[in-house]
Amino acid sequence: MNIQDLEKNSEEAANFLKLLASGPRLLILCQLIEGEQNVGTLAEKTGLRMTTVSQHMALMRAQSIVSTRRDGTTIYYSIASPIVINVLEVLHKGFCQP
Repeated sequence: MNIQDLEKNSEEAANFLKLLASGPRLLILCQLIEGEQNVGTLAEKTGLRMTTVSQHMALMRAQSIVSTRRDGTTIYYSIASPIVINVLEVLHKGFCQP
């Protein structure tokens, strides 16, 4: 891999980690590991307000961290990248297990 590719990849990785550097976003993503969910369900499970969840989902969608599926008027979110799942699994092992 040449230096230009490394620089591009390192910048992408840094932006990804910046996006994850948020307690509320990590809570939301931990819920999405269980499968696709809508904003109302995510708000209920995380204790966050629906508007807060919506704002975080918009940020993550813009960065292709999550994807959406529409069913009528309801939008369901799911994790779009296997890299996100891998990172969350590592974080879970390090911080959530006794």
